[in-house]
Amino acid sequence: MKYKLGIDVGGTFTDFILISESGETSVHKTLSTPEDPSIGVISGIHDLSNIIDLNLDQFVKSVETIVHGTTVATNALLTLKGAKTALITTKGVRDALEMRRGIREEQYNNHYRNVIPLIPRYLRLTVDERIDAQGEILTPLDESELIPIIEFLKEEKVESVAVCFMNAFKNSIHEEKTAQFLKINLPDCFITSSTEVLPSIRFYERISTTAVNAYLGPIVANYLRRLTVKLDEINFTGTLLIMQSNGGVVTPEVVQKSPAVTVLSGPAAAPTAGAFYANLLGYKDCITIDMGGTSFDASLVIDNQCVTSTDGEINRYKIALPALDIATIGAGGGSIGWIDSGGLLQMGPQSAGALPGPICYNRGGTLPTCTDANLILGYLNPDFFAGGRIKLDTERTKRIMSEQTASSLGLSLLETAVGMYRIINSNMAQGVRQVSIEKGYDPREFLFIVAGGAGPIHAGEICKELEIPMFLVPNVASIFCAAGMLLGDLKHDYIRSYITSFSDIDKDYFLKLYGEMKETGIDTLINEGVSKDRIEFYPVLDLRYIGQYHEVQLAVPLEDIESFNLNKIKNEFHKEHNRLFGYSLEEEGTEIELINVRLRALGITEKPKFLSGTESSVSLESALKEKRNVYIPESNDVKEVPVYDGDMPLSGNKIIGPAVIEKVNTSIFVGERYNCLIDEYGSFIIYNKDSYPEGFRIKAD
Repeated sequence: MKYKLGIDVGGTFTDFILISESGETSVHKTLSTPEDPSIGVISGIHDLSNIIDLNLDQFVKSVETIVHGTTVATNALLTLKGAKTALITTKGVRDALEMRRGIREEQYNNHYRNVIPLIPRYLRLTVDERIDAQGEILTPLDESELIPIIEFLKEEKVESVAVCFMNAFKNSIHEEKTAQFLKINLPDCFITSSTEVLPSIRFYERISTTAVNAYLGPIVANYLRRLTVKLDEINFTGTLLIMQSNGGVVTPEVVQKSPAVTVLSGPAAAPTAGAFYANLLGYKDCITIDMGGTSFDASLVIDNQCVTSTDGEINRYKIALPALDIATIGAGGGSIGWIDSGGLLQMGPQSAGALPGPICYNRGGTLPTCTDANLILGYLNPDFFAGGRIKLDTERTKRIMSEQTASSLGLSLLETAVGMYRIINSNMAQGVRQVSIEKGYDPREFLFIVAGGAGPIHAGEICKELEIPMFLVPNVASIFCAAGMLLGDLKHDYIRSYITSFSDIDKDYFLKLYGEMKETGIDTLINEGVSKDRIEFYPVLDLRYIGQYHEVQLAVPLEDIESFNLNKIKNEFHKEHNRLFGYSLEEEGTEIELINVRLRALGITEKPKFLSGTESSVSLESALKEKRNVYIPESNDVKEVPVYDGDMPLSGNKIIGPAVIEKVNTSIFVGERYNCLIDEYGSFIIYNKDSYPEGFRIKAD
């Protein structure tokens, strides 16, 4: 028997999904090990071998592919614990990293401070070279200038160096020479140049992305080295793939060169899984939310394509690489409840994480969290959390929350827990608005897919606030990102800057740029073992009206590029601009300007067969575990409700709310206004009893 294994390392839990070639699926969670995430990974692999009753050596040899998502890069950027990094740039622009675009993010907040640059000023060094906007050399590079710089970097024990010169996207010769010279003279340093990472116009975006890449390089490389060593020690001989921020997977070698592609490595798998589950119900558009232990992620899928952005920021650091458009906020099960200076209750973004964790974990945590509130409200079974592997201490939670938080607020314990529950729900609803309403989409028109161990407890109230009539909890909701990793394709994104008015586009040059990117994509994917007939291409053009500051990314069919169908592209741009901003300048005849041409090369992977219709099902009565007192938001009261075993085959059953459905790794709260249908795949379709519209389809109904 051969297996594929998806692993998602989160801030609190590490998730695993194991799928055999026949479609048998095993899921598992283990607490993450922040000091070295690879320890938790190997520990989980040991656990899985016991779960499927194989000795470790037999099990590991039967695993063909591991797809791994990691928060190592994200956490290094969030905690500012990256490598000691230097920057070498063109004389006169050493402060571009700090000046950014000269625009204060909060224009009317005089107390708002600029983000601290990843590279301090004394490590931002310059050389006297210059290439003009047309790519012509104005001042040649003198490599002798690099010799004292190298000596200084050695003295400072710098671990990583970023190289970014003005207009290098037009002519990379100076960057290439500098990077090569540094690699020879600083063999132990991580060296990266902007044209390797982001060969496109806009100096600040390019220098910031290159700095992030350099800052993360040694950290990610060290983690991958530790992981591969540990995998070698247990005799893993299969293929290891790493999840990228763009929703695709790549080999570890690619990640070690461009670690910045993994800053959203974990969350990026959720939209991929969302598109898969939406298709099962006949939908092409969906919103996925994933509430884990530390964070809450929301993302959009349009016409089966995960929405992508190149205008991303992590911790206010600009990263202009293609990444899935995911709104991430500090709202997870471990989010801490605290009282601000005005005496108001707040939730997050601080998290108790895996250690010390929530109060109820009894691992030293003394600050109330969302998980503690959910326990008080009856949504969690203290004896069945994580299938009973983690016993929750209810009495300790009640005592500490009463003494610390409830007494400070002048509220009862129940009122305090309710307040925490409502606030975090409101925070998460705002996260959904960021990826939908603020981008011109109505969330009520999308299938709402809920994932994460904590998400299904809160989804009903999020949907109430956004007037969404129905949500889906997949059968693998608790390890949704790990499942999505096994559905990802090999992806490589390429970009070339070509600034010209639309009417002046040089056809031969335009097609030459796409031809070069296409050939590079084919060569790269074939080297990764993808056959030519499984390679697909998706072009994008960055366009704007002349005089505008920001451009629109327009997805264009490859045939329109190759046939040079500019009229069709122009018409589609007007439509997209109108959708995004409520107007177009088509009638005025305003000229369109091309800024960048992009190409995504996709190597289609073989997808695991981890879903099959359930042939047998038990009655709802036989799945009843108990009745428990649970807080009902609709009536603002505590009522006794039935609790069902969600791990039993329940396909075709209908559960009348209010109720709780318990699975080993998650709990689902069906509110008083909802009913729940279990579809043929074991997923839970929860819909509003009163406002369920005809337009929505429920396959199991």
